Amino acid sequence: MTNSFLSELKRKTVSAEQAAAVVKSGDWLDYGFGLGQPDLFDQALAGRINTLEGVKLRGCLALRPRATVEADPQARHLQYFSWYFSGLERKMHDRGLCHHIPMNFGEAPDYYRRFVEVDVAVLKTAPLDAHGFFNFGGAVTYQKALTEKARLVIVETDESMPYVYGVENGVRINDVDLVIEGGKGSLPELPYPAAGQIEQKIAGIIAQEIEHGACLQVGIGAMPNAVCELLVNSPVEDLGVHTEMFVDSLMKLYQAGKITGAHKTLDRFQMTYCFAAGSSQLYEFLDRNPACFAGPVDYTNLPHRIMQNERAVSICNAAQIDLTGQACAESAGLRQISGTGGQLQFMRGAYASRGGKAFLCMSSTYERNGRRDSRIVPRLADSNVVTTPRTDVMYVVTEYGLTNLKGKSVPERARALINLAHPEFRDDLERTARDYGFLSRKLF
Repeated sequence: MTNSFLSELKRKTVSAEQAAAVVKSGDWLDYGFGLGQPDLFDQALAGRINTLEGVKLRGCLALRPRATVEADPQARHLQYFSWYFSGLERKMHDRGLCHHIPMNFGEAPDYYRRFVEVDVAVLKTAPLDAHGFFNFGGAVTYQKALTEKARLVIVETDESMPYVYGVENGVRINDVDLVIEGGKGSLPELPYPAAGQIEQKIAGIIAQEIEHGACLQVGIGAMPNAVCELLVNSPVEDLGVHTEMFVDSLMKLYQAGKITGAHKTLDRFQMTYCFAAGSSQLYEFLDRNPACFAGPVDYTNLPHRIMQNERAVSICNAAQIDLTGQACAESAGLRQISGTGGQLQFMRGAYASRGGKAFLCMSSTYERNGRRDSRIVPRLADSNVVTTPRTDVMYVVTEYGLTNLKGKSVPERARALINLAHPEFRDDLERTARDYGFLSRKLF
């Protein structure tokens, strides 16, 4: 590291309390994404939040409780906004402390550059490197665009943050206003959920559809994990990865020798992603790993990029689907539970890929308050958000099988989806479908 970088670092380094002091009433404050959200700054700002008014805090996929929000339980001084809810943000929302911002994830950098105002951006990064950059680590996403837009940029360094290779993966020290040196902390981890019998069955159906040389997009959850575990012991070889989220199951599939990227068009021989969340072993795996390529979310998620790799496979989840094929993956009525994220863009990109396949997966039923209900319904529940329009849904998978809705009429869709429902609900679904005119008595 040159003396000029070191001197600039020394000049800009402050305590968390000094950094938090720059926030003013009425500011738009942005914590960025996931692993890139600050902790020391957050705790320091919590200590003075009662001295401020009208602060608006924007974040996404918070993986730790936000001290600033918890210090203001009546939201009298600060309002928190999120692009995509983690479990923590969902609970904050239920308490009236968090509001959702709808978006297609791949458009986030453009939102910042064109529409979103940011007074202060505070991001957790890796320490300053020898070339004068703070690396965004496991949270590349839209962080570069955020630093371009913010009036004031603060970084909080953490030696535990993996240093990742790719593009738009860091910010130069001369573009940073203040630095909080956090030493070596510990990054939040997400558990590796075990798959139950239903998830295993759905995973088995999907795994049979994945071909030699396919390029995978998977997220976190028991079912995607189960798919990857089945692929470890399958005859399929030379898989590629082009995904938004890098998870433990992809690391394990790579370590088993199943991922080479040899058939990819974009970033051949590398696994492409824009953020990571999982175990500490995953973060160590990503650190300075030339097999991995981290890019901004408009690099990973826009359909015209996804489709460049042949045999792209997208595996997404849904909470509810109606008999015409429109799917909800982000809400339960008026209750926001997650967000659109990258689902719609990966469904479109995988479909457009030569030989591509987009899977929308769900268990046929769910239980709430001791009652079992069908995820396949005549029409979406009132106020449920349409995440993926019926025109974009390709394969639908439950534990009862798989169907491709592309090219199917409404009667054909209704019949195919009824056959994927739990047997307990099929008769009622058919009666309602006929009442709605979805099914013709003569043809179906």
